[in-house]
Amino acid sequence: MSINRVVISGNLTRDPELRSTASGLPVLGMGVAVNDRRRNQSTGEWEDFPNFIDCTMFGPRAESIVRFLQKGSKVAIEGKLRWSQWERDGQKRSKIEVIIDEIEFLSPRDSSQHSGGASSSFANHSAEHAPEIPPAPEVTVYDEDIPF
Repeated sequence: MSINRVVISGNLTRDPELRSTASGLPVLGMGVAVNDRRRNQSTGEWEDFPNFIDCTMFGPRAESIVRFLQKGSKVAIEGKLRWSQWERDGQKRSKIEVIIDEIEFLSPRDSSQHSGGASSSFANHSAEHAPEIPPAPEVTVYDEDIPF
């Protein structure tokens, strides 16, 4: 048995790009920056190191949510990893991306220039009916806080 599940939370690195396959299936591509907090060995200080992750969503929901997202929007994404390989200009290339199953908007409504950037999962709610959810307190966990 194997498990391929990913949960990430971060900020969009660019405005999402909506495309379509040859058969007309909507495809939404976006980049998410996720920080990795590590201790600098030379200074002993904690530092954030960004990881840039490509994410892709397929289907009608991709068309629905593109208008609610923009560069800098904070999102939580659940999905699965997919490895792709192709050849360009005679060189083999590859990448790992997250195929989005669920997306949750974490940016407050008033911080977005687009209307409806609600803090709720788009899988179950439309933007017009999304409940107001107060932001969760920020919690920071360090390696020494983990008991193993």
